Amino acid sequence: MATQLALYNEALRLIGERRLASISENREPRRVLDDVWNDGAVNYCLEQGQWNFAMRAIEITASTVTIPAFGYVNAFDKPNDFIRTCGVAEDEFFNVPLTRMVEEVGFWFADINPLYVRYVSDAASYGLDLTRWPATFTKYVAAFLASEVVFTLTQSADKQRYIIGIMAQRLKDARSKDAMGDPTAFTPQGGWSQSRHGSLRRDRGPRNNLIG
Repeated sequence: MATQLALYNEALRLIGERRLASISENREPRRVLDDVWNDGAVNYCLEQGQWNFAMRAIEITASTVTIPAFGYVNAFDKPNDFIRTCGVAEDEFFNVPLTRMVEEVGFWFADINPLYVRYVSDAASYGLDLTRWPATFTKYVAAFLASEVVFTLTQSADKQRYIIGIMAQRLKDARSKDAMGDPTAFTPQGGWSQSRHGSLRRDRGPRNNLIG
């Protein structure tokens, strides 16, 4: 299980520095790692992939405060725990991707209402819950921390390049392993096929505001 102390110590191991006994130990490596951690290190790492362990799906209704002046009819406020969009759909099963929409800072804009969105979340029970992290993502975060502090602690550009290489490989591995957890994808039906066979969406039970 990932912990902040374990991440710090893995980062220090990569650099070749002595381990920390606790997260409050009065040493420069801990203080430098704290600066990176508090500056949004985890959110940066969450932004680098469509991580299943941090994925959230919601039904969201149009804002009654923000009304677009032109173009799309509806504006949808992004949630406070939003990191990156992974899918926007017309239906709660995400069978019909929404192509007529636009994403801007703080909002999605579309003509339909409601909107169904899958996104990477930094909520305490999603991306910021370290107990949910797979081992590969944990290793990647530790390597990212190491890459951010290695030059400060060692003044070695060679070691910095070495750590950045490890970080890139670990990110690739984490993305690859995470993708294996995705469900089998099928080519969406065309409009004629959907019309001929009918839609299953209407017979799948009541909608919930939060579906993931």
